[in-house]
Amino acid sequence: MPDSVAGYPKGVYGIGMREPYESELDYFKANPHVGGMAAEDDKIILNPYSKLKPQEKEAVMRNEAARVHMRSGLLPKPNYDLTPEQTEAFKTYGTGDIDDIRQTIAARIFSGDPSALNSTPDQNAYVNELRKFMGVK
Repeated sequence: MPDSVAGYPKGVYGIGMREPYESELDYFKANPHVGGMAAEDDKIILNPYSKLKPQEKEAVMRNEAARVHMRSGLLPKPNYDLTPEQTEAFKTYGTGDIDDIRQTIAARIFSGDPSALNSTPDQNAYVNELRKFMGVK
């Protein structure tokens, strides 16, 4: 594997990166608003069709690394309540699975993404535990 993927290190917070497969490229091409994802093989992939700036791509990498760590089972899944604002904003997110929505919100708080909306003390406490688990100050 090369020392970098898309100009970024080949890993972030212990999670590897790789180039997208053809089917993933098809998805990204049809969805240029998606910056990247934690792939099914627990690797981070970035959308080459995205217009994100380098600092935004770095935030995507942090977000997706957090997602992989949360789904690893090595730390408890988040089980906090959502705010009414978050419930409304995420009501059509993905399959609607509450665990996935909670992980999405935690990862977005972790990476500084304002689309997580106003976080609660319980959400912030979970993200602080996630930071400790990932070795992030």
